[in-house]
Amino acid sequence: MTETADAELIRAAKRIGPIARREMRLAYSMLFPTVAAVLFVVLVPVLANFWISVKPVELADLRAAKPLVRERVRGEVEAEGDVYQIEYRVRSSSPNDPVFDVTLADAVPDGLEITEIEAPCAADGQTIRCDLGTLEPKKQQRIKVVLSATAAYFSTGAGPPNDTRPQVTGHAPNALTSLEFTFENFRKVFDASEFWEVLWVSIVYTVFGTGGALLLGLFAAQLLMTAFPGRALLRGLFLFPYVSPVIAVAFTWIFLLDPFSGTMNAILQQTGVTEGSINFLGKRGVALWTVIAFEAWRYFPLAFLFILARMQSLSTDLDEAAEMDGATPFQRFWYISLPQLIGIISTLFLLRFIWTFNKFDDIFLLTGGASGTRTLTVNVYEQAFALSNLGAGAAVAVLIFFMLAVFVVFYFRFAPKEEGM
Repeated sequence: MTETADAELIRAAKRIGPIARREMRLAYSMLFPTVAAVLFVVLVPVLANFWISVKPVELADLRAAKPLVRERVRGEVEAEGDVYQIEYRVRSSSPNDPVFDVTLADAVPDGLEITEIEAPCAADGQTIRCDLGTLEPKKQQRIKVVLSATAAYFSTGAGPPNDTRPQVTGHAPNALTSLEFTFENFRKVFDASEFWEVLWVSIVYTVFGTGGALLLGLFAAQLLMTAFPGRALLRGLFLFPYVSPVIAVAFTWIFLLDPFSGTMNAILQQTGVTEGSINFLGKRGVALWTVIAFEAWRYFPLAFLFILARMQSLSTDLDEAAEMDGATPFQRFWYISLPQLIGIISTLFLLRFIWTFNKFDDIFLLTGGASGTRTLTVNVYEQAFALSNLGAGAAVAVLIFFMLAVFVVFYFRFAPKEEGM
């Protein structure tokens, strides 16, 4: 009887196998568009950043260089024999790249004769043609042409020479798509006198900002763990820093910490804590700890939500037994609750560390990276846009990527985990 049942189960499993495989293939085929879209959105910017980091490209090189021409006409023609003087100024649109095989052509109105023309231009009937060769960057080539009016010019009613736009052609390699590579961007980054200071500020800001947010979140979760009147209102208020627009809370902090009219300085002076005002966002050393405090205050609600949810799922049996044995609240928290929270705390530390290390808007809005608060992300912005050096900015971004990758590897290798995980 048992052998028959076992054989029947084996036959049923074999029958289910092909069905399960078809369902698996169907599930993969349905998930593929989403996975492909996510990979495209994530990988393309990363690969593009790696590509730009080894290219000698500046902001002006995003588009391939092309020839630009400016035409200037002087003189007034009122009678036969009067002349127009035309000057063409041709230059490359890029300050770094030349333009090759440049030509210029411009039509001359009927009735105007070309009496003088500078090389390398020549007259082809009523057309001016110039073969300018290579236009070097940051240089311009000037061409002068003299046109004399004939009687036919007045009878035809033709307009002045600048009624027609001169046509220029030429080609230049695009710095972004060329096969020219260099590690000069990385050399400039490492040779910069402020690089190691910026790196140290980034690490301090990230570690203490992340740690502060987790400690405040853990304290808030402990505070709101027990039931009391108004707990729901407090939970909502605790979310205010995280859900408020960053530009609103940043300028609120700037107003409160203003050294001349800020509320914080007024309170400190009136209570006798300080004799004069403190420039919280403008004094070197103080500004860094101020932006760290802002980071911890703004992002502790995220840690608060996750830790509170985990605390509410913990079994109370051990805690009640320890209380009956005479353990203090701190001992119960340290030896019973905290070991069960270490998994969610370490996960939050990973997420907040990555997000804080990549944080740009908070520091930029508060200090603009001044007063010793310049981090690597601010450096990316300054290199790429303030100095127009996209390659150097991308190189700093690549360094950030590798630093975070090393951190993630160490995290998964050494991060503490809850028992049973």
